[in-house]
Amino acid sequence: MVDFLGMMKQAAQLQSKMKALQEELDHVEVEGLAGGGLVSVRMTAKSEVKAVKIDPSLIKPEEREILEDLLVAAHGDARRKAEAAMQEKMKDLTGGLSLPPGLGLG
Repeated sequence: MVDFLGMMKQAAQLQSKMKALQEELDHVEVEGLAGGGLVSVRMTAKSEVKAVKIDPSLIKPEEREILEDLLVAAHGDARRKAEAAMQEKMKDLTGGLSLPPGLGLG
C-alpha cells in the first residue's frame, strides 16, 4: 500500500527546503569578467545585478562600442556563473536528482 502520509511529509520537507534555498540564493553572488578584468558585473545567483565596475581606461567616447560589448560579455559570464551556482545548490538539495523541466527555481 502507498504511504500517502509519508509522501505528504516528504513533499512538505522539500517545499521547506526549496523556500530556504530560494532565500539562500538571494545571498549567493558571482562576478562575471570581460576584457581581461577591465569590466566586471556582480550579481546574485537569481540574476539580480548588484554592481558593475569599469576600468577608467575604457571610459573614452571613441571606445563606447567596445565598452558596451564588454558589459554584455561580463553580464553573460556572470549569468552563466549564477546558473552554475543555482544548479549546484539544487543538486545538493535534491541529492543529485534532476528536477523535471518547469520545477526549477527560476
